[in-house]
Amino acid sequence: MDDAASNPTPPAVIVVMGVSGSGKSTVASLLAGRLGWEFEDGDDFHPAANVEKMQAGTPLTDDDRWPWLAAIAAWIDKVRAEGRHGVVTCSGLKRAYRDVLVGGRPDVRLVYLRGDRELIGRRMAARHGHFMPTSLLDSQFRTLEEPTPDENPLVVSVGGTPQQIVAEIVETLSGQPAGA
Repeated sequence: MDDAASNPTPPAVIVVMGVSGSGKSTVASLLAGRLGWEFEDGDDFHPAANVEKMQAGTPLTDDDRWPWLAAIAAWIDKVRAEGRHGVVTCSGLKRAYRDVLVGGRPDVRLVYLRGDRELIGRRMAARHGHFMPTSLLDSQFRTLEEPTPDENPLVVSVGGTPQQIVAEIVETLSGQPAGA
């Protein structure tokens, strides 16, 4: 049984994670709107040097990611300390990255948008104006360490529409059918 179903108390913050092109920004912004919560796109926390590397087709290193993750974690802690609710995106590809964001924060919930390389590659190829080139998708999948049950992730397939994905997340978190 999902912990959220047995305890429908909403988390303070939801971290929407997945590889680039999985729909994190779209789903998270819709989710925040549906819940009436704040939304932050984790991409906005990247320093300019990280964005430049990715635009050039160079994968980020762990050293590139630590300050970015710390900035997202600081936002999470601020939202929690002020008694607000928020939704933030972050690829969160490795367990160590998720530990920075969620570790020691029982009121922060991870939502993992899971999809296969083919589907996500098609979606990335169709989007325009994003700094992350499709050429880095294989690197993202190589780096990805899927969340494990002890991280209490809500795992959602990206096969549906963004609205269907949001409805599934809300239903699971509330313990109520989407129409209830």
